[in-house]
Amino acid sequence: MDRHLPADYKVHKDNKGIALILTLSVIVVLVAVTFELNWQIQGSLTGAAVMRDRLVLSQMIVSGVDIAQAILIKDKTSSEIDSVQEDWANPEKIEAYLSQIPFDNGKIRLIISDERGRIQVNSLVQFPDGKEFNAPQRDFWFRFMALILSQQETADASLTEEIVEPSAIINPVKDWLDSGDNDAITGLNGAENDYYKDLDPPYECRNGPFRNVEELTRVRGITPDLFYAADAQLMGISNYLTVYGLSAAKDRFTYDGKININTADIPVLAALLPIGQEFFAPEIFNYRLESADGQFLHELTGPTWYKEVPGCADVDIDAALITTQSDLFRIDCGAMINEIQMTASVVVERVKEKESGKWYCKVLNWSNE
Repeated sequence: MDRHLPADYKVHKDNKGIALILTLSVIVVLVAVTFELNWQIQGSLTGAAVMRDRLVLSQMIVSGVDIAQAILIKDKTSSEIDSVQEDWANPEKIEAYLSQIPFDNGKIRLIISDERGRIQVNSLVQFPDGKEFNAPQRDFWFRFMALILSQQETADASLTEEIVEPSAIINPVKDWLDSGDNDAITGLNGAENDYYKDLDPPYECRNGPFRNVEELTRVRGITPDLFYAADAQLMGISNYLTVYGLSAAKDRFTYDGKININTADIPVLAALLPIGQEFFAPEIFNYRLESADGQFLHELTGPTWYKEVPGCADVDIDAALITTQSDLFRIDCGAMINEIQMTASVVVERVKEKESGKWYCKVLNWSNE
């Protein structure tokens, strides 16, 4: 019993309890600090590894783009036309070129496409004056937008509930491009500065050439569904448009808007064809790729080769709209290493040096993702 114990027994007992609690507290703190340091070290090591991999990926991307440019230069020196029958458009040939520069780790994906196979947005207006419609392009746009709107309306009427006529797109695009017209509105559904200043938030109408395709989403009437197409089976206009195609001259510039009939996709081919004959587009598309024993069957040299397609003898495409040559290309390069990915989209133009006469690729735009 307590009355028989030494007087300082309870004090010693309490001190031992406190010491035990302090010891346990210190251990808990040390364990927590250890875990925190370990987590930070692991995080630092992981971060360093990611940085290392991203550096390697960026170099892989550069190598891929260099390979693509070499393919395009080789093509320019060996052919007067540009078509889907050439090495740059052949995935197997591209893979063969990539295999010549193997990497210890990782893989490169490379796709080269012809920007002249797309519709040049800026050619809708006659530059450099920049005031009036380019008539052949206006009619071309009408057929293209009629096709897109009809297809989307058939799939889902709600997507085009407020956009019925192609002019509801074409006129605002023209107003975004034109200048020097005192902000005159084109037709009944155009849009100039007054319209855009009343939006929330307000912004200015460009009144000049589009700088990138995404800028079209700022134009009246061009909704995200129309531009991107929410449904994979629908056609968004962004897949078929480009802002490139500038033709320069002394103190002047223009956009000729010519489409490479050798590389254009089916919707663009359909818009090139006269109204009522757009159903020939898939036939023309497939005709370009017909082959036997590893050889293509049809030459795509002259601008009217499409008349050789069965049923197209009497088809006439406006000569002002088409070409069989291109020097504008898009290089889409992707690289992956240790489950980390990096992609780049690069637009290049093949240019001939005046002094040496050699061809090289001039980078017009480089976008990393």
